[in-house]
Amino acid sequence: MAERSTEFVALGQPGSEAYAGLETFENPGVARVEMTSDELVAVCPITSQPDMYLATIEYEPEALCLESKSLKLYLASFRNEGAFCEALAVRIRDDVAQALELPAEKVRITLRQKARGGITIVAAT
Repeated sequence: MAERSTEFVALGQPGSEAYAGLETFENPGVARVEMTSDELVAVCPITSQPDMYLATIEYEPEALCLESKSLKLYLASFRNEGAFCEALAVRIRDDVAQALELPAEKVRITLRQKARGGITIVAAT
């Protein structure tokens, strides 16, 4: 495996202009990681109404861990994108798995869509 750089693009930089994709660092020896954000917003692809989510990302790292600032900026990138909750969960899972060099089944994503129209949706991978 190629040696990992500890030079982060997003970490320590203000604003989304520093986003360079999901960044990783060497696993210092943890067995499980859970990251939660309430800042995920996408829009309904039909109505263009905003959908707000509580996103939970869980994984059992092998060689790599996910850097949190790059994850924050990644999640913010969906703000103007149309996506159904279920499709968004799968896309985030696949992107995180790719960044961590893990099979998709080793990454679990749970999106809890805040109620809109009286309905709350939970999609998990």
